[in-house]
Amino acid sequence: MISLVLDIGNTAAKYGCFDGAALAEAGSVASVEELRAVLRRTQATHVLLASVAVPAEEWAAALVGEELEQVLVFKPGTTPVPLTNAYATPQTLGADRLAGAVGAAYLLPGRPVLVIDAGTCIKCDLVTADATYRGGSIAPGLRMRLQAMHAFTGRLPELPLPAAAEASQLALCGNDTRTAMLSGALNGAALEVNGMIASYRVEYPALAVVLTGGDAAFFESRLKGRIFAVSELILLGLHRILVLNVG
Repeated sequence: MISLVLDIGNTAAKYGCFDGAALAEAGSVASVEELRAVLRRTQATHVLLASVAVPAEEWAAALVGEELEQVLVFKPGTTPVPLTNAYATPQTLGADRLAGAVGAAYLLPGRPVLVIDAGTCIKCDLVTADATYRGGSIAPGLRMRLQAMHAFTGRLPELPLPAAAEASQLALCGNDTRTAMLSGALNGAALEVNGMIASYRVEYPALAVVLTGGDAAFFESRLKGRIFAVSELILLGLHRILVLNVG
């Protein structure tokens, strides 16, 4: 079976094309027209759409007329998933958070896993060893931190996020306003995530940590202990959900 999953986020719509269980291709699309082109080129027959931005139903409706056997919209509150969802308000749970948890439970079965998704927001989500999604935390992402300092003050400048190479050399003690802001945003976020990991490890000594998301490169060398970096974690989780729901 050739299948395609689409993760519609706040900054990009990322797709993964699977040939059986193997991820054959991944990329991003900016419109339904581009998605149609990918579908025709890959000859995918089953599609799962998930979104934390615009309603995924809008993309699904636009695929009417394509030669597809099944088009599914992932809804965390109602769509069956291959783990137990203990979130108190599943209807408000982001599709990306649950998909990441599914992907982590699939890759590291039988042990507690903390998923660090560093994107528009920094999300830390826990899956326990019994394959139960427990929830987690949501905090401002790196760009959001920099933008907030500019938006809520009178004199701090608006700074772009630096390239990963520059960020890796960022000193703890900034010696001008720019480097002080970057240190607060980047080093502060890394210390925050390390603190989260340390706190979870007190309760779950066998905890594994999986890092994903568009800003993962900023954290990979800054997090303590062994970290599994899986860039396509959410796509993998969405594919596992699709396989479970294929009728």
